[in-house]
Amino acid sequence: MYADRIKNLPPYLFAAIDKAKQEARARGVDVIDLSVGDPDLPTPEHIVKALNKAAGDPSNHQYPSYEGKLAFRTAVADWYKETFDVDLDPKKEVLTLIGSKEGIAHAPLAFINPGDAALVPDPAYPVYRTATVFAGGEPVIMPLLRENKFLPDLEAISPADARRAKIMFLNYPNNPIGASADRSFFKKVIDFAKDYNIIVMHDNPYSETYYDGERSLSILEMEGARDVAVEFHSLSKTYNMTGWRIGSVVGNSDVVAGIGKIKSNIDSGTFGAVQDAGIVALESPRAVVDEIRTIYQHRIEILYKALKDLGLQLEKPRATLYLWAFVGGSSIEYAGRLLEKTGIVATPGVGFGQYGEGYVRFSITQATPRIEEAVVRLEKMGKDPIK
Repeated sequence: MYADRIKNLPPYLFAAIDKAKQEARARGVDVIDLSVGDPDLPTPEHIVKALNKAAGDPSNHQYPSYEGKLAFRTAVADWYKETFDVDLDPKKEVLTLIGSKEGIAHAPLAFINPGDAALVPDPAYPVYRTATVFAGGEPVIMPLLRENKFLPDLEAISPADARRAKIMFLNYPNNPIGASADRSFFKKVIDFAKDYNIIVMHDNPYSETYYDGERSLSILEMEGARDVAVEFHSLSKTYNMTGWRIGSVVGNSDVVAGIGKIKSNIDSGTFGAVQDAGIVALESPRAVVDEIRTIYQHRIEILYKALKDLGLQLEKPRATLYLWAFVGGSSIEYAGRLLEKTGIVATPGVGFGQYGEGYVRFSITQATPRIEEAVVRLEKMGKDPIK
């Protein structure tokens, strides 16, 4: 009945987690869900008010353009200039997306023919691999290892694989690991991509969720990046707008146009009222994002200390909403026993790829009192290993 591309897919990670949560709640367990990166904080009120006003505008009641309102694309370009000092042409180098996932999932269709390869990090957001497979391409894995600071080792990629590769997916600050990349790494990536004529697709939704004043980078800040790279961004994490489904892809105009061509043939544009509210979000005072970041940093500190005290191996992340803890052994078994003994739901690392085995991802997207309650439960469990 199903096409091979569906039959060969593994169960989507978060669907399996949802089932485990539902079963635990049915047993009466007070579940603390630290498994998904869906911010618990509400969208700032001034953005919600902007949506309410824009929804009443009859011009937003018709089909939206595929590429997005020029006003929204201009707001994205202005935000990139203010945030990263990157100049973008909103007409050619910015495309509005129904959340960045939509653009990431469709991008390989524009550039990969059956038999082509895509360089895909592991562990990683599952959509990079799935989108490659849907386009008929072969994912070539780039392991993200602790000894390499969770950066792909470009020298380990065989010349044969590099020549077959049409695109490379990157994601820094990284989900699920929380690792960050520096300028020297991005420079190496750009040189590598130029050598092998590869399009770099950098997924950067966590750029503003950084800590200790160490701001995150856009790959487009690097000299020569515009020749080979595009960057996906989203309002989801920056402004707590995950349910609104609005984002963008920016950078190389030819690549942006290719993604736009797929988009116009597959889906529609983003609801105009959401774009209007997105403009208000992007024009928000920096204090709005600073306040959100301060709350997340406090939660990171609390949970990081608890996990360290439990004896787990992990580094405090410089960015993102996640703590990536080495537990050894089966990550699925560990997460299952953690739920059974504490009511805490965490994400098994193997769900992000084979090199995620032995790790568990903890998210901080629960109210601070719930994070504190999770810490109490972890302390009661003690340092005894979960077996």
